[in-house]
Amino acid sequence: MIRGIKMFAAAAFALLTASGASANDAKPLKIGVLTDMTGILSSSLGAGSVDGARMAIEDFGKTVNGRPIELIYADHQNKPDIGSAIARKWLDVEGVEAIMDIGNSAVGLAVRELVQNKDKIMIYSGASSGDLTGKFCSPNTAQWSQDSYMWAHALPTELVRQGKKKWFLIVQDWAFGHALESDVKKVVTQNGGQIVESVRHPPGTMDFSSYLVRAQSSGADAVAFLTAGQDLSNMIKQAHEFGLAKTGQQVVALAFLLAEAHGLGNQQAEGILFATVWYWNLDKRTREWSERFFARNKVMPAEAHAAVYSSTLHLLKAVKAAGTSERAKVMEKMRELPVSDFYTDNIRLREDGRLPRKAYIAQIKPPSAAKEPWDYYQILSEISPDVAWRPLSDKACPLLK
Repeated sequence: MIRGIKMFAAAAFALLTASGASANDAKPLKIGVLTDMTGILSSSLGAGSVDGARMAIEDFGKTVNGRPIELIYADHQNKPDIGSAIARKWLDVEGVEAIMDIGNSAVGLAVRELVQNKDKIMIYSGASSGDLTGKFCSPNTAQWSQDSYMWAHALPTELVRQGKKKWFLIVQDWAFGHALESDVKKVVTQNGGQIVESVRHPPGTMDFSSYLVRAQSSGADAVAFLTAGQDLSNMIKQAHEFGLAKTGQQVVALAFLLAEAHGLGNQQAEGILFATVWYWNLDKRTREWSERFFARNKVMPAEAHAAVYSSTLHLLKAVKAAGTSERAKVMEKMRELPVSDFYTDNIRLREDGRLPRKAYIAQIKPPSAAKEPWDYYQILSEISPDVAWRPLSDKACPLLK
């Protein structure tokens, strides 16, 4: 009798243990999109980034390794302290295992420490400081879209070669702008050019007239706007009113994104030169996905929106292949599996966290050349990955040393 009771108890314990393990395995895989929902970057990030992740989850199948996939999101308001507080709650309380997008380099740098300490994953799509795969690289992070290194090297190198030797820089005064400024100065001077002057403006500046007057009278061949979001749009509008391009100076907006093109239109932005990693109408595959996105969001997808989709889908493939959401095993699979979708064609994630996809030099079409709504870009040339991105031989990332 006693032996029977013991056997029953052991069987019951085994059943409870198994049930507990099963229940634990069925816990949702939580992915958080931390982005700018309301601020100066919201049109390039925001709701579109959230829906990019949502579309990837839907296309993947909504579950992975028997676990439902749950998506949450929050607005970091472009403030590192707010971003850190949200991330801490996600990681400590809500069980988030991967954070996507970010969109602000200062927020990205602040959250990176938390992600690394908790041994979770973060993938930047909007955050564009080259330092994120340079001196602040991490085994826990990856950078999926454009960065300041690409913007600083692709177009300035080509323009200096064409004879645009003297440069005037107008720089957004935060982490992203500083990284871009540092890189542009280096590239221009190394290629035989000269920085005539570099001035910084605080984020949220409304009146750029003093900066533009200085640029106009500087004698520079190229005036480069090293800023992003609504600040960049306001600067381009005011430069158009000043007739800056008519003076013969080449206007360069290195961090120009689709949201700015749509907000300004072909007339105000005509002739602006920039480098990009994405355009909704590059080819048949990008157009088909973009039309799906448009049907849901009523806007064509910007760079970060496509990148959040691509990075989320690849993350889920890696989790499935690893059979776990454990950071080290998932990141190993993310590097092992080629990234292949409408956005990236069979490219592997590097050891420093950079996804080295193709980039392009583009220019805004004149109004007469636009054939349909959202027809803004003329792709002038393609930039190979080995030119667009920082080479591993630089060993800027401590992981490579």
